[in-house]
Amino acid sequence: MQGKPRPAATAAEALSRMDQFVALGIVGQQEVAQRLGLNVTDLTCLGHVLGAGETPLAAGDLAELVDLTTGAVTGVLNRLEKAGYARRRPDPADRRRVRVVAEPAAAARVFAVYQPFYDRLGALFADYTPDETAVIADFFERAAAEVRAHCAQVRSGELDAPAGPPPAGTMGG
Repeated sequence: MQGKPRPAATAAEALSRMDQFVALGIVGQQEVAQRLGLNVTDLTCLGHVLGAGETPLAAGDLAELVDLTTGAVTGVLNRLEKAGYARRRPDPADRRRVRVVAEPAAAARVFAVYQPFYDRLGALFADYTPDETAVIADFFERAAAEVRAHCAQVRSGELDAPAGPPPAGTMGG
């Protein structure tokens, strides 16, 4: 399969398109979370629980995946349990640890909301060759590592924003 011709794009144009995609994703996550009666953080955590499939995540692993403290994840799990989306179960290998599993009926509700979107994205991927898809997947994996590093810098206070309006041509400016 040969890839389709693609319009040329500079790194700046790609970053601008990524900013638009991320902004739409944030709004979309908020709307989905609201539809499901959750907040965005809880939905994000639930997404990781669902993504773990048959290998339930330990609560600590979930905290690491979403860059939350274990205390914050405890609050998330309390809310997910109360809403009927997930439950904790003891880790059979280590009784001090807790594993998180999704409730099947709740998982079906989440999939019903996301499946049409994933079908649309699947159709987009069908326009790409396996090599192009591999590049896209590699970019997302590497970009996620950069997001984690950037978030750590922001949390540490290393990147405090200067006072005043953002410069023209930047996100928000």
